[in-house]
Amino acid sequence: MKFDTNKTALLIIDLQNDNLIKGGKFENSGAVEHAKKQNVVENIRAIAEKAREAGIPVFHNHFVVEKDAKGIGNRAPIFRAIAETGSIVRGTWGAAPVDGVEPKTEDFVIEKSRMSAFNGTQLDTLLRGLGIETIIVTGVWTNMAVEHTCRDGADFGYHVVISTDGTSTINDEWQEAALNYAMNNIAIKMTSDEIIKNLN
Repeated sequence: MKFDTNKTALLIIDLQNDNLIKGGKFENSGAVEHAKKQNVVENIRAIAEKAREAGIPVFHNHFVVEKDAKGIGNRAPIFRAIAETGSIVRGTWGAAPVDGVEPKTEDFVIEKSRMSAFNGTQLDTLLRGLGIETIIVTGVWTNMAVEHTCRDGADFGYHVVISTDGTSTINDEWQEAALNYAMNNIAIKMTSDEIIKNLN
């Protein structure tokens, strides 16, 4: 798949310290090991560098909560886990972007308090204003935040591409379930190398 660089955007989902870095709040979930196995930080960095070189807008989508996770609710287990672990709190190291994939001056930063980067944010408005038709989705929590974003992207009418090695979760089983079952008929699956090759 060759990308039209005038109509393509890169989304980087939840690439924050608490989610995939040793010492983060979700370190014991398996997320750190799986991110390393996927080489997710380096792969996303390579895609982002190529995207900027090609003039493609880069969107960093960060899940950020206030202290005590006020306002996100606690009915869903994922939101209870965020509150109970005290993770991704505004102004903390845990909520900060991972080293090496920090937003650049020309990038967009979208804060969210739901799994999908589209839910309650300006993302769709900004993408449409830029004339975007295709989104390349990367980031962490493949079976949650990434999947929700891909599904919403498809529902909003975008061509959706998911990076198979530019995404990670807690283990291979969850990764495979998201990519090979949940994403069928939703997104085109491509490796980071394939994406970079087709961004020329």
